Amino acid sequence: MTTIMITGAAGFVGRHVTREAERRGVALRLMSHRSPLPGAATPSVPDGHAVVRADLADPASLRGACDGVDVLVHCAAQIGGTAERCEAVNARGTAALVAEARRAGVSRVVHLSTASVYGRGTFRGQRPEDLVRRPGSPTSASRAAAEDAVLAAGGTVLRPHLVYGEGDCWVVPGMARLLRALPGTVEGWSSRTSVIAVTDLARAMVATALAPAGDLTASVYHAAHPRPVVWNGLLRAVADCAALPWPRHDLTAPQARALLAERGGRGRELDMITTDHWFDSVPFWSDLGCDPGPGFPGHAADFARWYGEGLRTV
Repeated sequence: MTTIMITGAAGFVGRHVTREAERRGVALRLMSHRSPLPGAATPSVPDGHAVVRADLADPASLRGACDGVDVLVHCAAQIGGTAERCEAVNARGTAALVAEARRAGVSRVVHLSTASVYGRGTFRGQRPEDLVRRPGSPTSASRAAAEDAVLAAGGTVLRPHLVYGEGDCWVVPGMARLLRALPGTVEGWSSRTSVIAVTDLARAMVATALAPAGDLTASVYHAAHPRPVVWNGLLRAVADCAALPWPRHDLTAPQARALLAERGGRGRELDMITTDHWFDSVPFWSDLGCDPGPGFPGHAADFARWYGEGLRTV
């Protein structure tokens, strides 16, 4: 039986990867420095899964963590915080973890990164090989450094853009705050973006971990649903969940930016929503031989159930 170690097993994506791996019947080793872990309250779990308490910021705690592991699925990351903390966890911590995996003879490393390593810009259907990384924050810079460590070891890097679903406390809540701050739509919210449901991402990550040798034709993939969504439809769903009335008038981007500045908001989120940010992920699903699922419209009911009342207090 294949043994998979999942880092960040208590986190947003890691919890879903753990559930999917359990569904696939693999042996699991769950690594986290937080409690509680999904399905595990003690260091040894009766069903054969094991829990490793380790901290990426403390390389000594990683010693022996990968012994007996076949595949490492690295979901853990520091998002925000100080530049030093990002560097310690994402860059140096990942390098130490990968070194430990190599020492232990782990056969494959799958690393969850982010399309934010590209920085600001307009993106319309490019593949990873078409783009240059230009990270614009300490978080993104340190995650690019983490990618380098994984790629140097022959691992596979997955770059989703926006991930939504159960456990999300960043993406959709941020959209709700933006809608509350603006009295109108912005240029019809007509830009397109790449999104993926966390359950679909988890399914694809486990498929990547278990894919036969030779099936993966690239070292870096965009991990999103292959059909981008128009912001208008996505934001209408957020407004419905948050019980926000849909505005009857439209703003230009400069008008919206000025209003946000007056109210102490940032323009970065507005830039992302008023500019195309969609990435070609067709090769990812093709190599895996997986159905990407129904995309955002097909997940609308799940979306509403999870966010529901929570968005009304954001």
